[in-house]
Amino acid sequence: MVTILTKENSIANHYLVELRDVNVQQDRMRFRNNLERVGEIIAYEISKTLDYEPIKVQTPLGEAAHQVLQEQPVLATIIRAGLPFHQGMLNIFDRADSAFFAAYRHTKKSGEMQVYKKYVNTPNLDGRILIIADPMLATGRSLVLCCKDLLAEYDIKELHIAVVIASEEGLQHVRAFIPEAHLWVGDVDNEMTSKSYIVPGLGDAGDLAYGNKE
Repeated sequence: MVTILTKENSIANHYLVELRDVNVQQDRMRFRNNLERVGEIIAYEISKTLDYEPIKVQTPLGEAAHQVLQEQPVLATIIRAGLPFHQGMLNIFDRADSAFFAAYRHTKKSGEMQVYKKYVNTPNLDGRILIIADPMLATGRSLVLCCKDLLAEYDIKELHIAVVIASEEGLQHVRAFIPEAHLWVGDVDNEMTSKSYIVPGLGDAGDLAYGNKE
């Protein structure tokens, strides 16, 4: 299942425009805030698909019947660009456990690209709902690498993948190799550069959020 926010008009479109706008991007705090806002919106949309149970709550004047979330998901992100996006989801699922990954791409002189996973910090994911938040889905290789390793190690109950901007190629790659995942996407672009930057995309989300790296 793939859900794309821009298929319908909502305030999410406004935040996506600001994330892409080269002039608005100069305000680093606003860029982080907009990633956080999109994270909140996608988390809210995901919440509609989860299981709930009835409870009764005592108010000052009586008792009210409501439905509450049966279980909190585990929220994961690939650092560093994913941190504001992840925080937005934490604002919604405020009792969730968190997991963090570090992965990077290396392009050989031959043009072949390899993906390396450097760091994993996660709670036990057996029987848990896992939501992985990564702002940019370009080739999809690093995300698939992380997901495949987790699916092999843990009996994950349900897997959701949330991205702000995806390339069509990356989207198809994830769907091909992780067909059981539910995908939540802000918007989809059709092109990538030779260095696997999404076009028109929004640039390097990590650099725009936290500054240029060496």
